[in-house]
Amino acid sequence: GAPSCSGSRSLPFEFERGRSESSGDEDDDDEDDEEEEVEEEEMESDTRARFGADDGELDSDDDRERMINLSELTPYILCSICKGYFIDATTITECLHTFCKSCIVRHFYYSNRCPKCNIVVHQTQPLYNIRLDRQLQDIVYKLVVNLEEREKKQMHDFYKERGLEVPKPAVPQPVPPSRGRPRKVLGSVFRIPPELDISILLEFIGANEGTGNFKPLEKKFVRVSGEATIGHVEKFLRRKMDLDPACQVDIICGDHLLEHYQTLREIRQVIGESAVQDGLLVLHYGLVVSPL
Repeated sequence: GAPSCSGSRSLPFEFERGRSESSGDEDDDDEDDEEEEVEEEEMESDTRARFGADDGELDSDDDRERMINLSELTPYILCSICKGYFIDATTITECLHTFCKSCIVRHFYYSNRCPKCNIVVHQTQPLYNIRLDRQLQDIVYKLVVNLEEREKKQMHDFYKERGLEVPKPAVPQPVPPSRGRPRKVLGSVFRIPPELDISILLEFIGANEGTGNFKPLEKKFVRVSGEATIGHVEKFLRRKMDLDPACQVDIICGDHLLEHYQTLREIRQVIGESAVQDGLLVLHYGLVVSPL
């Protein structure tokens, strides 16, 4: 009986002992976990301190923004004609190159090609294919300090010095809500009158000695009515070139010397396609001294 009793008593002792040992191991594990948590917190705080982030955000939108110099944007907001900042930025619809409005309008007095890429903008009326770029102009005014104010002051002084009324800025009118189908937006602001049905190209072939001084023709592309005569073309040349009355103007189409009474429509019909180049009626003119 004694061995069996002593054996039965030894089991609870071993069990309690095992529990105490296991509880000791759990305490050690808890301490290890606490140490690991402390190390993780220290690493996170180090990371936040190193990268300057709060609440686990390593970067923000403000940190990603970069300040740039105006010189980096200058090539995109300069007019290639006057080399200044865009004023009334105007874009050619054919090639999307942009210039100051006054610069490109003055350029089209002498040429119908884009100053930048040399593309033909329009055979006779290049001003029909330009549009104001108001968004780009607003960007230029926001980028360049005091540019808008200086431009307004210069315009005001210009008109005042000449005794002219200073034009008021255009105020956009509210568009009334339309009922039904929306109206179609017109593609161009300009309209060619139907009576101006002939486009002519005036090419200068030279002048004899003694014709005196004369101004070169500024516009060689002209759109006129087909009922206009060669006499009208000669008057146009005399007025624009400031010719002396003694100077004679000979106008030629192909191999034909034209008479004053001939209309442009008749000339185009009689001479045919040999007189036409890219849709233009080509007229050559020369200056000679009238015989006494």
